[in-house]
Amino acid sequence: MKHHENVKIIAFVGLSGSGKTVAVDYLTEKGYPKVYFGGILYEAMKEEGLTPGDWPRENKFRKEIREREGKDFVVNRAVKQFRSLIEAGQHRLIADGLYSWTEYKIMKKEFPGELTVVAVAAPRHVRHKRLANRPERPLNAQEADDRDWREIEDIEKGGPIAVADYYLMNDKDPAYLYKQIDTLLEQVDF
Repeated sequence: MKHHENVKIIAFVGLSGSGKTVAVDYLTEKGYPKVYFGGILYEAMKEEGLTPGDWPRENKFRKEIREREGKDFVVNRAVKQFRSLIEAGQHRLIADGLYSWTEYKIMKKEFPGELTVVAVAAPRHVRHKRLANRPERPLNAQEADDRDWREIEDIEKGGPIAVADYYLMNDKDPAYLYKQIDTLLEQVDF
């Protein structure tokens, strides 16, 4: 809850297939460190002897661990990782995978004035096409819709998207998104 001078964290939010990973990868390639919220879940799975990659099992585990350890399980571990990076002298950080309303509220409280939430958006048909064509865990249209509903209803993913500080429309090629990100970095003095 301590304010850190000159620290800025950009958190990308959005529904599956919107382009969050493309945005995060663009900035990590520029050398900005990230805290990967999904990686925290994968570590927790490994701690329990489970292997990531079995999507139905991963889904079940995500729900079980949040029921067992609380909705704030992932974000509490993420906050520790952000604090370690800040203590190591990093002042421009990326949050990859801020998903829930609970996570949003905790990040806002823990990093007052330092967190900028950026929603990456794409029309549903564009997201569905991307999800169907991705090499890892491709989804058909029904699976994509089911995932949207699950994420909106079960983990309250819509809240952080609705109250984002900035919105980037990702309905064209990656260069179009990169240009918007570069403009955003200037706007927020990143």
